[in-house]
Amino acid sequence: MKPISVGMKRFDISLPLPAYKTTGAAAMDLMARLEVKIAPHAIGYVPLNIALELPEEYWALIAARSSLHKRGLLLANGIGVGDHDFRGDSDEYLAALLNFTDKPVVVERGERVAQLMIQPAIRIALVEKIIFSSANRGGLGSTGRQ
Repeated sequence: MKPISVGMKRFDISLPLPAYKTTGAAAMDLMARLEVKIAPHAIGYVPLNIALELPEEYWALIAARSSLHKRGLLLANGIGVGDHDFRGDSDEYLAALLNFTDKPVVVERGERVAQLMIQPAIRIALVEKIIFSSANRGGLGSTGRQ
């Protein structure tokens, strides 16, 4: 698959560019631009050192790195969504990290904390219906019940 061109700005050019770490990687690692100390049971906002100019038909997905929980951190909003129109000169992507431990956690400058995936945006047209033709499935978790 041919790569698409995406405009990118680094706020600190002394830090490396985001990169795919293996040939099979689906996402690029993003790193903290600054050291951020996150208090216990609090959210800290970690600047990720990039702004993007996405083509109109694409969006950015920001996810936690799979090892982040080992540090006592989770991405507070589950995933981050970057729309193509979030593209101002100072629109730096941030990771909202929740410290779920009882001790402060320090995110070091240059530490890889998130992943960036660029996805095609599919616009839909909702069609409101009063009744669906399929039978009810039983709700959340219903397929696991005995």
